[in-house]
Amino acid sequence: MMAATHNAVENILVILVFGALVVAGIAGAVRQNRAGRQRAIDLRILAERLAFDDFNPDRDESCVLGWGFLSRLAQGSERYAFNVLRGSYHDQSLFVFDYHCQTGSGKNTQEHNLTMLMLVFKEIFPQLTIGPENLGLKIAEAFGVANDIQFESAEFSRKFCVRSPDKKFAYDVCNPQMIEYLLANPGLQIEIQGPVLLLAFEPPLPVGQIEFNLQRLIEIRSRLPEYLFANK
Repeated sequence: MMAATHNAVENILVILVFGALVVAGIAGAVRQNRAGRQRAIDLRILAERLAFDDFNPDRDESCVLGWGFLSRLAQGSERYAFNVLRGSYHDQSLFVFDYHCQTGSGKNTQEHNLTMLMLVFKEIFPQLTIGPENLGLKIAEAFGVANDIQFESAEFSRKFCVRSPDKKFAYDVCNPQMIEYLLANPGLQIEIQGPVLLLAFEPPLPVGQIEFNLQRLIEIRSRLPEYLFANK
């Protein structure tokens, strides 16, 4: 009789724990959905304030396919963009979007959520990645980019990993003015490839920080030598 009572109590406890986990999971999903809806609202307000041409909150796989030549948009599975803003800022053509992908498999599957800021050129350039030394090294190795390029600035070479199959282009981009700016703005993850200058942020940027980072994107563009464009 006592054993039966003990088993009954254990079963009740298991049910209660399972129920609590289910309730917690539902509550977490509700909070996440609410936060996602609020982010979309805030981004729409930002798009209107900056007079962007378009805002689409929906999941968009075609956007990722269109820019799939970029290293940051070519990794993993379940790749899609959402909350896509399109327009111009300081006379530059821009895209801003949230991005999702998965890497790994099974128990090692990882979900990645980022914010991407893209400036689109008329010109086509070689691939170049710039990032914090540890992160930049991992990204570059994952995509087989050439070895880390060293610069006269020992501090810059120590803090940033710069990789490109075109060393001359890397030196042109990482000129003294650019190096000075990047040292003052550590942590930026930059990719140039084809007609795109990309800044990637993981975790996603809060909406209140997007315009500030758009300004940083413009500052980076302003430090690219004009002869890179004049010779195209």
